[in-house]
Amino acid sequence: MPRPRQFDADAALERAIEVFWSKGYEGTSLDELCDAMALSRSSVYGAFGDKRALLLRALEHYAERGSGRIAETLASAKPIRKALALLIDEFVTAIVAGHGRRGCFIGNCAAELARGDREAMAVVRRALERNEASFRAALDAARARGELRVDADTTVLARFLTASIQGLRLVGKAKPDRTALHDVKRVMLRCLDD
Repeated sequence: MPRPRQFDADAALERAIEVFWSKGYEGTSLDELCDAMALSRSSVYGAFGDKRALLLRALEHYAERGSGRIAETLASAKPIRKALALLIDEFVTAIVAGHGRRGCFIGNCAAELARGDREAMAVVRRALERNEASFRAALDAARARGELRVDADTTVLARFLTASIQGLRLVGKAKPDRTALHDVKRVMLRCLDD
């Protein structure tokens, strides 16, 4: 009979995310992951599988957490413009403070693994689709409340906002300047006027 796990799998995944996020998949060794997760190789293999399987679980975990945060912020009772401004401000604050300068873990993985790992790219695609669905739901609700034009194409707007958030986070890696990032925010908010 197998022994029950003696560790918090979610906390271990969070620590694995930090290592992958900082060093990339190729730049991360299994020993570094074991050290960060405070687990032996056998525990890592038993709970998560090999390094690639651990990356996939880490991506899923990050995507669920991030998509949930986006959906929660956008589904608030605020008007869509305020909810979107709040969401963008959260990203800008994280970028300027330093811990957001690594970009988006999903975006980083997409850039690193785009050509060679179809399964990882499927996780990335699902994460972006969840974010887009959250934007579309919030935009549909805003249109129903009269905050957007009746003929506003919420699918196109949701796609634009999903891409813009990824772009904001990428630009923040190279140029973590609050003024420049707020310029991007201002233009993003203008899409609600179209």
